[in-house]
Amino acid sequence: MNIKRIEESVSLRRSLDQGTEEQRKAVLEIIDEVRIKGDMALLSYTEKWDGARLDSLRVTKEEIIQAYDAFPTSINVVIQEAAENIREYHEKQVKQSWLSTKEDGTILGQKVTALDAVGVYVPGGKAAYPSSVLMNVIPAQVAGVERIAMVTPPAADGSVPAGVLVAADILGVDEIYKVGGAQAVAALAYGTETIRPVDKIVGPGNIFVALAKKEVYGVVDIDSIAGPSEIVVLADETANAHEVAADMLSQAEHDERASCVLVTTCGELAERVALEVEKQLSDLPREDIARASINEFGAIYVTESMEEALRVVNELAPEHLEVMTKEPMNLLPFIKHAGAIFLGRYSSEPVGDYFAGPNHVLPTNGTARFSSGLSVDEFVKKSSIIMYSQQALEDNVDKIAAFARLEGLEAHARAVEARFKKRGEF
Repeated sequence: MNIKRIEESVSLRRSLDQGTEEQRKAVLEIIDEVRIKGDMALLSYTEKWDGARLDSLRVTKEEIIQAYDAFPTSINVVIQEAAENIREYHEKQVKQSWLSTKEDGTILGQKVTALDAVGVYVPGGKAAYPSSVLMNVIPAQVAGVERIAMVTPPAADGSVPAGVLVAADILGVDEIYKVGGAQAVAALAYGTETIRPVDKIVGPGNIFVALAKKEVYGVVDIDSIAGPSEIVVLADETANAHEVAADMLSQAEHDERASCVLVTTCGELAERVALEVEKQLSDLPREDIARASINEFGAIYVTESMEEALRVVNELAPEHLEVMTKEPMNLLPFIKHAGAIFLGRYSSEPVGDYFAGPNHVLPTNGTARFSSGLSVDEFVKKSSIIMYSQQALEDNVDKIAAFARLEGLEAHARAVEARFKKRGEF
């Protein structure tokens, strides 16, 4: 890995994959086809793209039972415990409706209401992650969403990965459809004979899924268009090079475009980590993917001071930030931009990916500067409550009317004045 001294601004930001013109056209055609032909289009595309000829789109109870039979009981227990941790964490995020009364009788407030229906996209194939089921479904459930529909592409034999089905069943999600790609997004947005439309679509997917989510935004809400995974490790001379390298590679194995960066005040640590990364790459099962990530988007930065290192970290605004220093908690007040912050030697990034409780759906591509990870807030909407008393309106009618006329909106002014004038007095 390249070891660099900080001489200018740094960035993890890479242009998000906007897809080719052919891909965008294909997505638009798929969406139109699903809107017109419904289930017929879904079945046709599933056979074309996934090689699966289905009689029915919906996963059956028998398939759930078969998934449990094929799934190790020990991992089943782990998923249940992880789900409990995730639920407990997200329950602390719940916001309540509120009302406030003034002396003149005015009542103001906010009503928090859960969305009626949410669609969760779960990738298939090698990227089939039960953890994504937990992280996308649980905050929606905690928010109070009544209907959660899950879509996932099937294998050529029409099956869905056992881990995905077990995770969904543990959470009580029984509306699961064997359909993926842009056609699944279109079905969730517009509905078909089998799949009723939802209000919001969450979950990661390939470029066709991402482009489809962009196209249907406005008809439904979406979570985000996520970029490749990122990790930044902030370390001093007390960090263990073997552990730092292992944590960096935990993200590099995700994707050839994943980014893994070490920011350190210790030149000796930088050299040891570079050697460790190369050593650990040699026997990594996903070596090709991880090596491409390290070569293209990996870096080690050496700074003159911790103050400078913190500036670099905030400029990078990473998805995941590990703080592996002597007193990591002391640095927390100075960290402004990061999707998730892992403090100390024993807070390895995969702890957050799977088990601790915070959500692993996090902002990428530098967007941690202004956005947050998936939370309960993503699954509710807020309505303002306004109830003026007669006295309150009487005290303020002239001010409100004057403001309206300032903007040239006479009917607005007359609407408030109508309460105190007789018909025909305007």
